[in-house]
Amino acid sequence: MSGYSAKQVLDQLGRPGPHPVLRGDLALVGLPGLVYTPASGLGLPAVAFGHGWLQPVERYRALLRHLASWGVVAAAPGTQRGPLMSARLLAGNLRTTLDVVTGVRLGDGGISVDTERLAVAGHSMGGGAAVLAAADDSRVRAVVTFAASETRPSALDAARRVTAAGLHLAAGEDRIAPPVGHAEAIADAWQGPVQLRSLPDTGHLGFAEGRHWSELLLDGKGERSTQRIARALTTAFLLRLLKGEKQWDALLDHDVKGARLDYQRGPLVRR
Repeated sequence: MSGYSAKQVLDQLGRPGPHPVLRGDLALVGLPGLVYTPASGLGLPAVAFGHGWLQPVERYRALLRHLASWGVVAAAPGTQRGPLMSARLLAGNLRTTLDVVTGVRLGDGGISVDTERLAVAGHSMGGGAAVLAAADDSRVRAVVTFAASETRPSALDAARRVTAAGLHLAAGEDRIAPPVGHAEAIADAWQGPVQLRSLPDTGHLGFAEGRHWSELLLDGKGERSTQRIARALTTAFLLRLLKGEKQWDALLDHDVKGARLDYQRGPLVRR
């Protein structure tokens, strides 16, 4: 892919990767939720994903499967589903998820995760929880948020302690967690290298797949074009940060249609 344009990389990473994918249940190892893995591989990178407020983890299945098809173990704890969702407890569940995927052989024993290749990610309050998790876990090398929202305890305060690289995707039409007080503020406070991108026509729920009754309470609905862009950017970011794959740099370095590069501080990785 060397020498390809940002659009060409976006098209490539917007499609499933080369790896067959296995699906599992985190409940088998003590924590409710989903895990998707490549069919085989040792020393793989992994990401723990936090769901949004009132959102079932099933609304992120395509994202998790997509990451696994590109060689990343992707797991999402199915906890904190109620209206009184605790970002603090979900952050702890994300750290526990990393413990689980690094502590056991997955699949039939032919899949393992490298403890030096870990990330957290999340949508909405799950994005805020991912920031909280990264602030308290030195193993985390990369953080991705989608329409992140401020939390209690404060994700904004936690961002000042995160030295891992961060990619924050802000929804331009977000009326639940407007970027100016949420994703933009978190990116501005970030201690480590950071990139903020705006998806100008996206609402708060644009990143969540399918339909769900919570759309009656929250603004927006799932948007396939948003999900495709988010999948490609997340894949590029994790493959670059966790595996050192430079062939995706064009996408990370430039604007693409539907995902404007608003802000970057520091190189995401040393080149």
